Amino acid sequence: MCSGRVDLSFVLRAFSNGMDGVIIGGCRFNECNYATHGNYHALNMVLLCKKIMKYIGLNPDRLRLETMSSSDGILFAEVMSDFGKQVKALGPLGRGEGANENALKAKLEAVTNLVPYIRLVERERMRISIQSEEAYYKFFNSDEFNRLFKETIGEKIAISQIITLLREGPRTTEEITKVLDLTPSEVSMHLNSSSRQGLVRFEEGEKSFALA
Repeated sequence: MCSGRVDLSFVLRAFSNGMDGVIIGGCRFNECNYATHGNYHALNMVLLCKKIMKYIGLNPDRLRLETMSSSDGILFAEVMSDFGKQVKALGPLGRGEGANENALKAKLEAVTNLVPYIRLVERERMRISIQSEEAYYKFFNSDEFNRLFKETIGEKIAISQIITLLREGPRTTEEITKVLDLTPSEVSMHLNSSSRQGLVRFEEGEKSFALA
């Protein structure tokens, strides 16, 4: 299977199921077996996923993309051994980052729910025409990308996290802040935005927020 067919949802599902690390293998760049250069699509997805992982508090080093040919048996063994050692050093998923288990579950669920939207944004605004590994890394490390990510995906993830949490029942701003590890100002901003969209409501009697 072409590495370009590895969807963001596959990676998120692996982490949601408790996998401590995910590695994707593909053809060497500019040596695509299918002439589709799908490995650049895989690189695009991995760099975006790493950004999302960092945003929700997961170490991006838990995800890796490696390119090699079918004859690189020794290299494959070395890469797998190195990645195994790296993941072991990072520790169990979530615990290695000092993340709350329930918070991590809510964050992964929130991102998973947004995958169709993220796919659309990635296809329309986060793909570059230059097929160069250097160009991809340059774009995903640029201020332009950071701004674009914050405006299109970051805020959606935060709101989705809050909605996912409120499905369990009403929560105060303080409780949301604690569980999702967001600042009070961030939570207030996202709650106000969600309220304007008719997604949540404030319950005066309990001094808490609930789904609308």
